[in-house]
Amino acid sequence: MNTSSNEPQSQPLTGFWYAALLSSDVRAGQMKAQTLAGLPLVICRDRQGRVAALRDICPHRAMPLSFGCFDGERIECSYHGWQFDTTGRCRDIPALVADSGVQPEKIGVTTYPARDRDGYVWVYVPDKQGVPAGLPDPPALPVLSKSYRTLHISVPLTSTIDNGLVGLIDPAHGPFVHRSPWWRSRATIREKSKTYEPLPLGFRMISHPASSNSSVYKLVGLSGGAPTVTIDFLLPNIRIETIQSGSQWFLSRTMITPISDTECRMDFCAAWDCLRWLPFSKTLLRLFGRAFLNQDTTVMGRQAIGLRHDPPLMLVGDPDAPAKWYVKLKAAYLAVQQHGGALDHPLKGPVTLRWRT
Repeated sequence: MNTSSNEPQSQPLTGFWYAALLSSDVRAGQMKAQTLAGLPLVICRDRQGRVAALRDICPHRAMPLSFGCFDGERIECSYHGWQFDTTGRCRDIPALVADSGVQPEKIGVTTYPARDRDGYVWVYVPDKQGVPAGLPDPPALPVLSKSYRTLHISVPLTSTIDNGLVGLIDPAHGPFVHRSPWWRSRATIREKSKTYEPLPLGFRMISHPASSNSSVYKLVGLSGGAPTVTIDFLLPNIRIETIQSGSQWFLSRTMITPISDTECRMDFCAAWDCLRWLPFSKTLLRLFGRAFLNQDTTVMGRQAIGLRHDPPLMLVGDPDAPAKWYVKLKAAYLAVQQHGGALDHPLKGPVTLRWRT
């Protein structure tokens, strides 16, 4: 299968929640600028701890509101002092005289639904239909017990959303990009056979024994029992890997978060109820995770150099089948948005793929 980058620049899907930033990045009474899917946002947290997301452009003279100040209730523009509450309503225009006849409250800034969940501030990016009346919750981290530990790591990616996601779900680059004694090396490449099944808005590599040539999987298995692995991909941008060994588990959720047409962010969240025997487990996992993700950012940055020349791209054989499914699934979702009807899922049932890694 050939894909040409002469096609329009890949765009993120709308009508979904995206993780805009870490919840800890914006404290009560503070605000922070953040571009998300090309939208300029200012995200603020009021005195009660509630988050809000507003378009980061003052309707008066287009000054970014994030250059102003926030007192926990209102954002004040740094140019002329216009004030807006967290619902986007203008509450004061200092330059107006009392009998001006202008009603500031009829002036507003676009707002977007925003919520805290699992350590992130999520912002809903609406499609052309706007925000639905029955807005779903942001996607929850699918933890397997009430007690667990978490860590969050984010790294920048020089990539379009589509190239970033194709890299995220690619099963064959590990021995070449992630060379580490904790993972696997080129010398340990062997044939794998995995079965996938469709999910309503994605697909799943069904539960299977963990790879014997990956040391990180063995760590979970030390608690007793052979570890198993399940990997899900879900539109618009989520990969979830769950490792289980008896009652112990470790999962990671990785998201390619769109910033602009050519910039993304890789947001990694790990949760676990295992490794209790390992001293400084969170510190060690953070060091390993950041090193692992930095390898991805390096290779994506290098790929971007080649992509500048607009070459045709190839998706070949079983190793690239998940990438083909993503491309077709995204197209099918867009077709439903535009024309209605049922989603034509590229997987009609379980499929077994074979590759070497």
